[in-house]
Amino acid sequence: MQGDTFIVEGGRRLKGTLQPQGAKNEALQILCATLLTKEEVRINNVPDILDIRHLIELINGLGVSVTRHSANSYSFRAEHVDLDYFGTNEFQSNARKIRGSVMLLSPILARYKRALLPKPGGDKIGRRRLDTHFLGLQKLGAIFDFDDQNNIYSISADKLTGTYILMDEISVTGTANVIMAAVMANGTTTLYNAACEPYLQQLCAMLNRMGAKISGIGSNLLTIEGVNTLRGTEHTLLPDMIEIGSFMSLAAMTQSEIRIKDVRADQLGIIPFVYERMGLKFEFQGDDIFIPEQDEYEIQSFMDGSIMTIYDSPWPGFTPDLMSVILVMAIQAKGNVLIHQKMFESRLFFVDKLIDMGAQIILCDPHRAAVNGLNRKYKLRGIEMTSPDIRAGVALLIAALSASGKSKIHSIHQIDRGYERIDDRLRSIGAMIERV
Repeated sequence: MQGDTFIVEGGRRLKGTLQPQGAKNEALQILCATLLTKEEVRINNVPDILDIRHLIELINGLGVSVTRHSANSYSFRAEHVDLDYFGTNEFQSNARKIRGSVMLLSPILARYKRALLPKPGGDKIGRRRLDTHFLGLQKLGAIFDFDDQNNIYSISADKLTGTYILMDEISVTGTANVIMAAVMANGTTTLYNAACEPYLQQLCAMLNRMGAKISGIGSNLLTIEGVNTLRGTEHTLLPDMIEIGSFMSLAAMTQSEIRIKDVRADQLGIIPFVYERMGLKFEFQGDDIFIPEQDEYEIQSFMDGSIMTIYDSPWPGFTPDLMSVILVMAIQAKGNVLIHQKMFESRLFFVDKLIDMGAQIILCDPHRAAVNGLNRKYKLRGIEMTSPDIRAGVALLIAALSASGKSKIHSIHQIDRGYERIDDRLRSIGAMIERV
């Protein structure tokens, strides 16, 4: 097993080019969707990260033929699926490691009428209920049961039938699960209050190439005409917008000149605007983002002069997965900002480590943190800390790279779950990171 601690020597300016990996959140959906057809589906730009490796192991264990063309390209042929594998200890153990495993339910249900899944794990960032998934599938005609003794969900359906579904919350994975069931249901499904992230638009576009009939893509109102079978296809994942935002925060905090390659600027939504509000200077050069060295970046105020608030909301709002790195970026900004993390109540608890490093942050409650920017009058100091989840882990890594002295970050498997070889890639632009 790789080392689970980073030793980081901070305070260095970085310079160079970074290529974002394929989008993790898209990959989780797309890989599950390969089970909807018995024909071959090839997926390119797959990030080589822990969560994706776990999911591919699960898919392979189900009897799907998996061909690895390179570190980032795979083909899947789900001609035969071993439903008995659901009941094995191996599947139960592996499925608990990754929250994205919940999206295996619908493809299996659509093709084989029944599926089992243990309660999945993932980040410790607060409650992440699965009601939306199961309520949507129940409306399509599925029967749901939860074994609270063994923490196992089971779902079955002799027949899935299209219907009108009003999602009770705008859940990305919940929307993906309902879409994957509805594409093979009898009749037409109207899905309202659907999530509409670029990842879901990609999923719908791929399913349509496979023979599905989905309209309204990119909106929160989808119409899905069910079909009997789907065919194979080839699909390339978008670059990971969360990694792109993380690199932008890194450039600001470390006063670095960084070029981020091939970002698919047309798919970044409001993200560049939020970084402009945080005072970051950057420009689009072709499909790259170029960030020059800047000694100072000043957080804007609202038009009436009041303190800026950055908050997360469902797409096309600002993604919650970037709130941690935006908060860290605010530490060395000029000015003040209120970070309001609306969607997860435990995601800001990592700020105690930033305060230990010298940041001026008041944690108002589980959802809000007020940051008083230091404007580089004081450097953060290196400390020993532990990564609580993927996004906080990278935020702490950015803080450590900007700090004076040495930092130790433990439990970096959390970072490895979402960022491919992050230490190697940051070393290539001058970062001092050692994995021990």
